[in-house]
Order: sequence, then structure tokens, then C-alpha cells
Amino acid sequence: MPNAIFAIVLAAGSSRRFGSTKQLEPVGGQPLVRPATDLAFETCGHHTVLVVGHDWRAVAAAARRDSGYLVRNERHEDGLGTSISLAVRCVAHAASAILLLLADQPLITAQHLASLCGAWSGADDEIIATAFAGTKGPPVLFPRATFAELARLEGDQGAQHLLSDDRYRTRTVIFEPAATDIDTRDDLTRLG
Repeated sequence: MPNAIFAIVLAAGSSRRFGSTKQLEPVGGQPLVRPATDLAFETCGHHTVLVVGHDWRAVAAAARRDSGYLVRNERHEDGLGTSISLAVRCVAHAASAILLLLADQPLITAQHLASLCGAWSGADDEIIATAFAGTKGPPVLFPRATFAELARLEGDQGAQHLLSDDRYRTRTVIFEPAATDIDTRDDLTRLG
């Protein structure tokens, strides 16, 4: 399946710093998780995977998705790495690349996700990351060559280290609103 990009929406966390299941908090009149899953589906269609864990039934219901895949991470309390690893193992047989999104970045747009996908040449050693606030981070497109390493992630280890790995060429698409993420109730208040 040439250039099959799967969108992976990470929404399994227990939101300890937030104090309740932040994926369910209303933002702009809808649960925080919904825009991420809607944008992922708009970008990748049925090649969308929602990874849930904590309060998984409620989060899955809040996403209001009739298409794509739902993956339950029973080890979500062990950290983000377990969600990335599980999702990659689920799609590795069919995907040329994955587009990794976090459910708590409410200002991401469909245009930005399309720009990330459009910037990818299809090369197996090319990562396309979002540039914001002087750093590189999610959403990120990871090609097939990274899958074996992503599938081995454990605990709270994310995929950030791959963005500076000499085995890969990391290109960026600037999108400053990606700097906004919701970790605490104060973050939500600042968002307005």
C-alpha cells in the first residue's frame, strides 16, 4: 500500500495534572478529544486510530467517530510510550507512515495536518515534524523506517529523540499554535 499514512490520535492518559479526564473537558462546545479525531479522520479517513486507556469508554464515546479504529491500551498508566508502541504495532503491516497527534493540542488544524502529509516526499528516512516555540514536536509524521524503534517504546519515553537522530532527515512545518496544549486547568483557562 504505497504512501498509506495512518493518523494515530493519542488519548489514553489519565490526566493526573489536570485532575480529571481532560479528554472529556469541553473546549469550544465539544469534548477535547473530538477535534483531534475529527481532524485525523478528515486527513487520513479510515486510516485513523484512536488510542484510549484511562476512562476509555467515555473517551471513545466522546470522540463520536463511526470510522477508523479504536485501540485500548491496557498499560496506559505506564506512560505515553506504551500508547505509541501499541498503535504502531497495530498498523505497521499496512502503513507507509504514521501521523502522530496528541488529543490535547486544541489549536491544530486540518490544513496543518495536510501540510505535514504534503511535505513528506515518501522517503523512508524522512520525518516531518511541527516547528513551534523554538522546538520541534507533534504532530509528527514518522515513516516506516522508524516503526521498529517506535514499537519498542516503553514508559513515558516518547518519540522526541528520533527528531535529532542522525539516521533520519527531520524537516519541519512551522505552526506556532501547536505550542498550546492542555495539561492543567490553568492551561484550559488561558485558552479561554
